[in-house]
Parts: sequence; C-alpha cells; structure tokens
Amino acid sequence: MRKKVLIVDDDMRNIFALTAVLKSKGYPCVSSPGSLEALKLLSSNHDVGIVLLDMMMPEMDGYEMLATLRKGSSADLPVIAVTAQAMVGDREKCLAAGADDYVSKPVDVDKLTDILDKYL
Repeated sequence: MRKKVLIVDDDMRNIFALTAVLKSKGYPCVSSPGSLEALKLLSSNHDVGIVLLDMMMPEMDGYEMLATLRKGSSADLPVIAVTAQAMVGDREKCLAAGADDYVSKPVDVDKLTDILDKYL
C-alpha cells in the first residue's frame, strides 16, 4: 500500500481538487488547512510519505513550515512546494528553503504524478 500524500493548503477548493485527482489515480490523501495543524497531523500519522505544501498561507507560511520540518523528526520527508506565485526565482527560493521539488498552480497533474512516483 502506498504511503499517504499530505496536502497542506488554506484554500479548501485546492484541497478538494487535488484530493479528487490524486485519489482517482490511487494515491491515498490526508489534508490540512494550515501548517500548524499539518505539523500536529504529521506527529501522529507515520504513514505520510510526502507533503504537498502551499507556500502562501496565514499564520505559518510554507517557508516557516519547511524550516520546522527540516529541523524535526520529519527532516527527511519529501516536500513538494505548491504555489500560485509562478514568478522568476520562486522555484529556486523554494528549493533553497528545503523543498524537494516545486509545482506551480494550476497544477499539471501529469507532472505532479511523475514527481509523486519519484518520491513514493
């Protein structure tokens, strides 16, 4: 059985869309509307194999969550930065912050599943 994909995004429409697409392709998913809740979820769910992390969120943004993950027990957990900020240099900024890969919104599902298959 595949490990779960944790989708962290403050926009429930994005969570719904990604969950529907990924589940239809056989990826089990769990979700969180924010970084703080996601960190709690990770501490109690050891079957998460990868995180799709929205970089622009209230309270704790994706960059802060990445820093927290990389210092903690989830330091080796693959994290894919997902952002609507498709500006020049954003990919490099996300990778420098500790993301393993990067996809921009709207998400190219084929590209995303290729990335998931690479890490799972």
